[in-house]
Amino acid sequence: MSEIAGVTLSLDASTYDGTVAVLRDGCVVTDDTIAMRGEREERLLPAVAAALDAAGAVPQDVQRIVCGEGPGSFTSLRIAAAIAKGLASAITVPVYGVSSLVLAAVDAGAGRWLVTLDAMRGEVFAAGYAWDGTTLEEVFAQRVIPNGDALALAKSAQCELIQGRPHARAVEPILMAVVAGGAVDLASWEPSYGRNAEAQVKWEAAHGRPLMP
Repeated sequence: MSEIAGVTLSLDASTYDGTVAVLRDGCVVTDDTIAMRGEREERLLPAVAAALDAAGAVPQDVQRIVCGEGPGSFTSLRIAAAIAKGLASAITVPVYGVSSLVLAAVDAGAGRWLVTLDAMRGEVFAAGYAWDGTTLEEVFAQRVIPNGDALALAKSAQCELIQGRPHARAVEPILMAVVAGGAVDLASWEPSYGRNAEAQVKWEAAHGRPLMP
């Protein structure tokens, strides 16, 4: 049994898929994946409610929330963060942030991975990790690179290239480390978007000046 007792709610929405998992005493008891793009209604919060119900829990049972903090899709990340912060404020529990690239590496299983996530504009967010099922080592830090450079970078770092699919359930084997890293400050915490939102970039290109002074 994990030393992390009680109910943990984990969620990530760094890509066009949103994921949620409920852990009890550090072990995943239910998880789900839902579409975040092309939908007329917000689907992540209902998925959180459904996951808690499937786990036989109510929001007041949750003792901590883990939220993927990106990089990734600006809108989806904001939705996940808003859910995490809103629920945490309502039931007075801590929120812990975890890199969505880390979640993707861990969910891929043991190996040496170059994880990439779509950064749009022909680029990807990339980071390298060695994961043996117990210990996670950062091979090289997160960066933005042209999509066409990913394979060469993977070879140079002796990593296998994977297009990241972060999942909230991947927090299970790293939960103790995530909690040990400390909770975020709810008042100031925001996801790590990795770059400006696409809408902001287009506005600045059209107007020839920064959106924010």
